[in-house]
Amino acid sequence: MRTLGVDLGSKRIGLAISDEAGEFSFPAGILESRGRKKDIASLCKLIVEKKIGDAVIGLPIHMDGRRGPEAEKAMQFAEALHQASKIPVETLDERWTSKEAERLFQPAPQRRGTKQRKTDRLSPEQRNRGVIDEISASIILRTYLAQRRTPSTKEDLEACNGS
Repeated sequence: MRTLGVDLGSKRIGLAISDEAGEFSFPAGILESRGRKKDIASLCKLIVEKKIGDAVIGLPIHMDGRRGPEAEKAMQFAEALHQASKIPVETLDERWTSKEAERLFQPAPQRRGTKQRKTDRLSPEQRNRGVIDEISASIILRTYLAQRRTPSTKEDLEACNGS
């Protein structure tokens, strides 16, 4: 069963899809946001086409742990996607995913005697707007898949150890 990872944004929605076994996360493009209703319809179409069994949506929580208006929107979006698609949809704290994705696109340090390219003067966001959203979705999905595989309770650990 494949899992869909979603990084919501006001302009773009980053997408990632897992393999059938739910082991790996692959960037799957972006969706230009056209309003919640149209975005949900587009995601439902993708869910059917790619045979998605569940989804995870990044939850933008403040660094101090508070949930602001963006987190509420993400939770409402998750519920709307669940209602429309009839698949389980969870949320996952995404506090560091965008920073991690941006770091992947930092230009290499300039060597002496080399000419600076125009793109080196642009921020990672300017150079790779959609790519960062897509990679962020992939990081959200990767984290979700890893958490799903990791035993989290004493009973789970005992079951793994054959106790």
